[in-house]
Amino acid sequence: MDGDSGNHNGSNYDDYSEYEPDPAPEFFNITDHATSTPSNEHLMKIIAILLYTTTFVLGVCGNGLVIWMTGFKMKRTVNTTWFLSLAIADFIFCVFLPFSIVHAAYDFHWHFGLVMCKMNSFIMCLNMFASVFILTIISIDRCLSVVLPVWSQNNRTARRAGGLVVTAWLASALLSTPSLVLRDIHVENEKIICFNNYNLTADTSQAVNKYHKAVVFTRFFFGFLLPVIVIVICYSIIVRNLKKNRLAKSSKPFKIIASIIITFFICWVPYHVFNILELNHREIPHSALHHGIPIATGLLTANSFLNPVLYVFMGKDFKKTFKLSVLSRLENALCEDTRTTSKHNSGMRSELERSSTAI
Repeated sequence: MDGDSGNHNGSNYDDYSEYEPDPAPEFFNITDHATSTPSNEHLMKIIAILLYTTTFVLGVCGNGLVIWMTGFKMKRTVNTTWFLSLAIADFIFCVFLPFSIVHAAYDFHWHFGLVMCKMNSFIMCLNMFASVFILTIISIDRCLSVVLPVWSQNNRTARRAGGLVVTAWLASALLSTPSLVLRDIHVENEKIICFNNYNLTADTSQAVNKYHKAVVFTRFFFGFLLPVIVIVICYSIIVRNLKKNRLAKSSKPFKIIASIIITFFICWVPYHVFNILELNHREIPHSALHHGIPIATGLLTANSFLNPVLYVFMGKDFKKTFKLSVLSRLENALCEDTRTTSKHNSGMRSELERSSTAI
């Protein structure tokens, strides 16, 4: 952005840049020289780098393994379709984290231009909406399986699950488009800032405030409130039916999916809280936003590598399939050298085939 445009947008930048809890790297770019010390800012930068690096490594590896297993090693079912979609959303998010790592390492100076400024925020919003929509679909699916088991068995197919996932992704992309429109860069003290520039779509402060509120409450309603209502209703019905009919068979997938949903909302609730608080940032104590926003960032970022951890610790079939897949590849490599096959090896492959049909 040139100097003139930077000056033109200056007032709105000042209003909305300092506390901008948008799902993007500038979470940690909240400095106030009157209340912050260089040591505190340096500590926040170190925390940001460690957080993003840890999430990147664990998220790419963990979600990559889930994608490999559900997409290539396990039989395609409705459940594997759900888990594959969640893993893809988190994997894409983690792939973009190196931009955040570099951003933090260079004292939150944005090096990657306007296009990547827009894309980085778009991907993070896409991850939020896609994940919560898929979790909502999973909740409805589980509810129908318990309440209408016969209908569900006749109509619950992987093909239809795939169609629902595509619809969820399209809706997520549509709701994430404000990031592509509003995201902008601004030069201040020779530092390039990537931020939400509501002045791009409004000429007055009242209009700017109106667009800002519209974006925040749209994300809150579709990315949190509506899904929470649907999920709570679904799981209330599920719990009631499980207790009434003692459907022990459904307890394991119920626990895994419930854990994923609870983890997601724990990680994203602070984000929505600070998004709303930021609307009145001039009335909120600086320390509350200054210390709270990094915590919110850490939680939403960590969510992208927690699902694979839950699968490993709670899903017996996931652990078995992963172990047998690794052993099978090693076994096949050895067989090419020795040209021998044992009964144990054949049994292992048979066990892998059986375990790959369930999740």
